[in-house]
Amino acid sequence: MTLPPLAEVLERLHVVALRLVTRFRGIDAREVALFEGPEGWTEFSPFLEYDDRESSAWLAAALEYGWSPSPPTHRERIPVNATVPAVPAASVADVLARFPGCRTAKVKVAEPSQRLEDDVARVAAVREAMGPEGRIRIDANGAWNLDEAEHAVRAMEHSDLEYVEQPCASIDELAELRRRIARLDIPVAADESVRKAEDPLAVARAGAADLLVIKVQPLGGVSRALRIVAEAGLPVVVSSALDSAIGLSMGAALAASLPDLPYDCGLGTGALFTEDVAAYAAHDGSLPVTRPVPDPAVLERYAVGAERREWWVERLARCHALLAGA
Repeated sequence: MTLPPLAEVLERLHVVALRLVTRFRGIDAREVALFEGPEGWTEFSPFLEYDDRESSAWLAAALEYGWSPSPPTHRERIPVNATVPAVPAASVADVLARFPGCRTAKVKVAEPSQRLEDDVARVAAVREAMGPEGRIRIDANGAWNLDEAEHAVRAMEHSDLEYVEQPCASIDELAELRRRIARLDIPVAADESVRKAEDPLAVARAGAADLLVIKVQPLGGVSRALRIVAEAGLPVVVSSALDSAIGLSMGAALAASLPDLPYDCGLGTGALFTEDVAAYAAHDGSLPVTRPVPDPAVLERYAVGAERREWWVERLARCHALLAGA
C-alpha cells in the first residue's frame, strides 16, 4: 500500500474520549483517533503510554483499513465473548447483562491491589451466572510470576476454564507453565507475547502457547495479521484493544477472513462504553461484518479539547514519519 499523505489523513480527523461503564485497564475513558479514507472510516488508537515505534504499527493498520480493500471473507457474522472487568463478584451479573446471547466470557484477573481470592470469587460468579454450558477464559495480562500463575490456575480449575490468557510475561515462563499444568487440560493463550514482541512468532516456535490472541491494530493491519496466523500454525482468537466501533469492525474484517475460527472472539467490547461512536453492537452473541459510520453528533459530543487533539495530531504525524522512513 502506498502511504497516503499526512494532510489527507488529518483532513477528516476526529479525536474522541469514550466513557467506560466500569473502570478498565486503569482508565475511565478511552481516547481514539478516527478518520475516513477511500475505503471507509478507520481508527488509530494506541494506548497513551505506548511509544511512537510501537504506535506506528497501529497507524499502519488504520491506513491499510482506510485505504486498501479488505480481503475476501469466509463468514458474515463473528461470534463474540462477554468481557468481565475486575469487578466484585456481586457485580458480575450486571456486567454479563450487557452482553446478551454471549456463550463465552473473558474474565480479567490479577488486577493490582486485588487478591487471588477476589479472582476466584469473580470467576465462580461468572460460572454460576452462565451455567455449565458457558465458556470461561481468564486474562492476567502477564501479571503473575510462574509460581503465582500455577497456583492461580489450580485455584480456578474447578470453574472449567476454556483457557488462561497471558498468565506470565515471558515466553520461558509460559512454556514452563504449560508443562506444569498439562494434566489439567487448560490451554495457555499468548497475547502480549505476540502483539508486543519484536518477533510475534517466537512464542509459537518455543511451544509456549496452545493458541494465540490476535489484535489487528498492534500487529500492523489485517494483511500482516493473516500472515502471522498462517506462519504460526496455531488456532487463534481475534480480540480488540478496547477499540471503538470502527476498530472493532477492523477486527471483524480480520476474523471474517480467517479460514478457521474455532473460538469466540473478543470483539464485543463496545458494550463497555456508555456510548460508542456508531451503532455497532453484538446481537445474539455475534457481530456483523460491516463497516460502521460514526454518528456526527457523537463525534461532537465526545470530542476532546484542543490541547488533547493537538497531542494526537503530533503523535499521528510522528508515527506517519516513521512509516514513511521504513
